[in-house]
Amino acid sequence: MRTLITADHVLAFDGTAPVELRDGAVVIEGERIAFVGPRAEAPRDVERTMELGESLLIPGLIDLDALTDIDHLILDSWSTAEHARRLQWSADYLLRRRHVFGTAQRRRIREIALVQLALHGITSYMPIASEVHSVWAETADDFLAMAEYSRTLGLRGFLGPSYRSGVNVVRDGQRDIAFDEAEGVAGLAEAIRFHDTVRSWRDPLLTPVFLPCRIETLTPELLAATADAARQRGALVRLHALQGDFERDWILERYGCTPLELIRAQGLLDDRLIIPHGVFLDVNPRVWGEDRGDLATLVDAGVSIVHCPLTNARYGSELETFGRYRDAGLNISLGTDSFPPDLIRGIDTGVSVAKVQNRSLAAGDLAGYIEAATLGGARALHRPDLGRIAEGASADLTAFRLSDVRFGPIEDPLRNLVLAGSARDACLTMVAGRVVMRDGAIDGVDLHAVRDDAQALFDVMRAGYDERDHLGGGGLFPPVFRRMGERMDDGERS
Repeated sequence: MRTLITADHVLAFDGTAPVELRDGAVVIEGERIAFVGPRAEAPRDVERTMELGESLLIPGLIDLDALTDIDHLILDSWSTAEHARRLQWSADYLLRRRHVFGTAQRRRIREIALVQLALHGITSYMPIASEVHSVWAETADDFLAMAEYSRTLGLRGFLGPSYRSGVNVVRDGQRDIAFDEAEGVAGLAEAIRFHDTVRSWRDPLLTPVFLPCRIETLTPELLAATADAARQRGALVRLHALQGDFERDWILERYGCTPLELIRAQGLLDDRLIIPHGVFLDVNPRVWGEDRGDLATLVDAGVSIVHCPLTNARYGSELETFGRYRDAGLNISLGTDSFPPDLIRGIDTGVSVAKVQNRSLAAGDLAGYIEAATLGGARALHRPDLGRIAEGASADLTAFRLSDVRFGPIEDPLRNLVLAGSARDACLTMVAGRVVMRDGAIDGVDLHAVRDDAQALFDVMRAGYDERDHLGGGGLFPPVFRRMGERMDDGERS
């Protein structure tokens, strides 16, 4: 089928860089883009026409740290002195751990999360889940069920279950990591089973990858085994690393090297490695505050990072700096990492933070952030057919409605979208020429049921903290202000 899509604004690709096309048209033939150009020059021999009107049509958004779980950020992105240890497992719970959710509930959680990605204009995603409410990590069967739903929904997924050798716990008031190496070995075996099963499906929308947990929860042996398994299969690896003080200090003390040195020593440092969040490099003032070669090491290896500006800001940490990383030649992609999966709000946050960090309006590199959400993600995935609106590229598209009076006068469609809009303004999510979401609706999905189920599942997740957390039961999440008729000490305010 040939489909003609028209929009007042199209972010096309001229072979070198994105370019704005006014009163533009895109013709899709099957799963590919067959024409990009002015509306007046578009072919008319089409079977379907979609007139988006006062909208901005851009390449499909790529989220390489996409939450496929019930969000916990609403609970732990605030802190008092006691909560600074960030709601970890107690040592006692480690010995009696259990799945907070049953199999059907875990499946529903991931279905809801994928629906949210589609609603927010995400076309390609790499999932992240919280293991905090699992008995240990994720299973191949859980992810096979998610893969089935993902391809039914029509999103492009780069998938794999998480696995780890250790878990963060609090012992004697101090954060530590408790290891069960057998769990890590079993987890990698599950990841390999998932990879080989999904690869046998030969579904172009599903790419199996390896997604181990945070680097400090993986033994060197498990890191090396992951590198071997991925290398044998030509698979991508995403490894959460270089993201915090505790990670760096703990690895230095235990192994006598930095996290980056550990990654290199275990054979993972190559162009198939994707690292969220890449914040704690030598240039960070909380490390050395000067360039001692970390950026060059990543660039020379061809590593990509996943920058999550909105979530990083919520936890008080950002790149030092976006411009410095880009100037060094490091490939930057974007992720959301929490709810909502809103890359537009993330871009706005990143641009604003960069201005503050550099004390300069010139540091607000909006074009760089847009490219990171599209071309940067495509480069990280080794997929030159994604991240661009060009002839021959995959027909993965996202459109945002600009007609809402709350946008104000339109000057530049991207500036207006980032300054006045959000991903809630998405009016089209298309993957491989198939409409996934149109005007806030997804075929076969009851959004009222999604909302009701999400609330019920969140309530179960929240209650689970009282059972497992080292801070003990009750009072873990005081409201911003006390509720009528209740008392709240000053120290309990969030």
